[in-house]
Amino acid sequence: MTTTITRPRRSRLHRKERRAALAFVAIPVIGFLLFTLFPLLFSVYASFTNWNGISAPVFKGLDNYTKMFGDRYFLQSLWNTLYMMIGIPIGLVISLALALAMNRKMRGTTFFRTVYYLPVISSIAAVAILWQWAFNGDFGLINQGLALVGIDGPNWLQDTATVKPALIIMAVWKGLGYSMLLYLAALQSVPRYLYEAAALDGATAWQQFRHITIPMVRPVTFFLIVTSIIGGSQIFVEINIMTPTGGPEFQSASIVWYIWQKAFDNLQMGYASAMSVVLGLLVFAITFIQFRLNRRNQFSID
Repeated sequence: MTTTITRPRRSRLHRKERRAALAFVAIPVIGFLLFTLFPLLFSVYASFTNWNGISAPVFKGLDNYTKMFGDRYFLQSLWNTLYMMIGIPIGLVISLALALAMNRKMRGTTFFRTVYYLPVISSIAAVAILWQWAFNGDFGLINQGLALVGIDGPNWLQDTATVKPALIIMAVWKGLGYSMLLYLAALQSVPRYLYEAAALDGATAWQQFRHITIPMVRPVTFFLIVTSIIGGSQIFVEINIMTPTGGPEFQSASIVWYIWQKAFDNLQMGYASAMSVVLGLLVFAITFIQFRLNRRNQFSID
């Protein structure tokens, strides 16, 4: 004798809710397929072609990749991008110091938190124009300030020795408020009993900072490093506004700026796609290494 198990009949309300749920899920999925996955796959395909964005792509194999690694402008723009990431550790140190100051109970902290966060919500184009004026060699605010102490300031954005440091200063200033806010939230979540126990054991302020504060804010530091590397590798607007020709002797051209130039100025879409693929792989590799290193340093407090 066999027993037949029948599934319970779905009610009309259940079927209606299921269709509604699928419709809501389908919207982001379709958006991902149309605006992320398909462009990514097509970009990989285009990197193997000679394509100007107008006519049909012509398959060229690895020509774009072999050309890329012999292109001194590509290598220079890649080096410029990596060099300007020096600002990441500088910004993290300054933002942590500001967060420590803002974490103290004193008057005016709310005002200063707001002031430091204003650049984060400001238009990047407006910020770039502001700093372009500040770095002007003739009447810029920075050189006028240096002149007050008897220093003849350089033409920051037109000098090969100062153009990258100038861009680093602007990028650090722009991101301080965001990093400071995250560090401040992390500091306020550190259990007070850890500091109290360390103080009872005779730990100095530096020892408490080194062995309690730094390990406890490490997840935030890891997050900021990863996101800053991803964002720093895509720097474009600042370069295009402050040094629209790539700077003196191509010293400020970022890799994304060079990709944009090749794609839309020279209509070398296939070559630009190949550079984009290489950039994506480099960012993925650096991020993967960061995750592996962070996994070794994880800890928990019971």
